Amino acid sequence: MRILVAEDEPKLAQRISARLQDAGFVVDVSHDGKQAQFLGVTETYDAVVLDLGLPTLDGLSVLEQWRATGLRFPVLVLTARGRWHEKLAGFNAGGDDYLTKPFEMEEVVVRLHALIRRSGGHASPSLTCGPLTHDANARRFTLQGEPLELTAQEYRILAYLIQHQNKVMSRTDLYDHVYGRDTERDSNVLDVLISRIRRKIGARLITTIRGRGFLLADDHSQSSP
Repeated sequence: MRILVAEDEPKLAQRISARLQDAGFVVDVSHDGKQAQFLGVTETYDAVVLDLGLPTLDGLSVLEQWRATGLRFPVLVLTARGRWHEKLAGFNAGGDDYLTKPFEMEEVVVRLHALIRRSGGHASPSLTCGPLTHDANARRFTLQGEPLELTAQEYRILAYLIQHQNKVMSRTDLYDHVYGRDTERDSNVLDVLISRIRRKIGARLITTIRGRGFLLADDHSQSSP
């Protein structure tokens, strides 16, 4: 899953980014509002961590512009302000959840997992596809109840596929959501990673749909475009 962290305090932004990367997210960072607004429009994110006190363009304005253009990714709002009317302004602008500084880094991870699950229509932190189960909070896959060993890249790809199981995910979808902006996109690498994952979970769970992408499903008859 790919996250934008829009925070003008460099040390805090670095701490948030490092913790999210440890949790398996791919993270882009912006330190000012205009750049954050541009990235939100031009890049593809599963969620955003947004500070209200950004320079060049404040966080509320950034959020309002995103929502006005139809962007619906979940947004976790950060602010040093604790007054209710400012929290209310964040929600009214289109924010989905709220954290007041200071906060625990682990709370950012847990809230982002919850926001992404809800945006995908999943209530539980545990997702199952046939013999495969993913616990997002524990950042762990099991296969028939046994722990599944995955590299960081394999984990990110499989986590995205199970989040969108029964739907065909294009190569562009996978690149946009599991790689950062500056990562070189090599289709051969993606094919190699998918092949490795198939060897670990069994070939039948992931199907290549020619010209469209990849489908993770226990029953392929349930697939949708």
